[in-house]
Amino acid sequence: MTIFGTSIPFYKMQGCGNDFVVIDNREAGISESAMATWAEKVCARAFGISADGLFFLEESDDPVLDYRWHFYNSDGSRAEMCGNASRCAGKLAHAIGLAPAEHTFGTDAGPIRAKVILDGPDAGRVKVQLTPPVGQETNIKLDIDGEPLTVHFADTGVPHVVVFVDDIEALDIMDIGPKIRYHDHFAPAGTNVNFAQVKDENTMLLRTYERGVEAETYACGTGASATQLLANALGLTDAHADLTTTGGEVLTVFLEDGNVFLQGAAELTFKGDLFLEPLGLI
Repeated sequence: MTIFGTSIPFYKMQGCGNDFVVIDNREAGISESAMATWAEKVCARAFGISADGLFFLEESDDPVLDYRWHFYNSDGSRAEMCGNASRCAGKLAHAIGLAPAEHTFGTDAGPIRAKVILDGPDAGRVKVQLTPPVGQETNIKLDIDGEPLTVHFADTGVPHVVVFVDDIEALDIMDIGPKIRYHDHFAPAGTNVNFAQVKDENTMLLRTYERGVEAETYACGTGASATQLLANALGLTDAHADLTTTGGEVLTVFLEDGNVFLQGAAELTFKGDLFLEPLGLI
């Protein structure tokens, strides 16, 4: 307790521009019932720390898991999985002694295997094996403002629509993104929406409108994974592809024996003390 009130430590991380606040819940002890409210207030753009999401790390009773997380979008909605955040979780958990460099942690979508790469040209990057994709469907016909649109779908931990386009820079994502995200075809849960431009069999450009953030984000790991999965199924790419995100960084997706692996950067940008009273938190 200081003159500024009660505080708890926090970490701020980013994975390809997707930014997250992280709280070590072994120390903080925040109840699960309060976590959604914490996410809304902590992630707020002017009155909080500002982030795309907030997740809590804590020990797990499951002997198969090194730890588990609770992940929330900035609007307080709980998400089953987030690819960029999973890399951040893996790197931070290793850095604070919660897990070894290769480990498994629990999410609402199931266990996630993570490997912090310690040596070689990819040192510092993190590779995660996502949960098995489900619900894959290609060539879905939608009506958007009276015009036909062909989209594709896969759930790579969270639901994703993918639209392949010829000119990704010409898109007005804040116009078309919500129309697909809230389309009746994907009700009631809704979907994330990815727009991809295939450059060659190993290279794509990607922009993503994220459910829960309700805006375009700099990157989305599960979205990149769904995009590569569907592009490969349609014969547009090989089993490995690099996807350049809106933030300018590259996510690499590998398809191996029916499994999806996501590799990319995960960086600790700063850490500090979060003062609770100004945010109305206890």
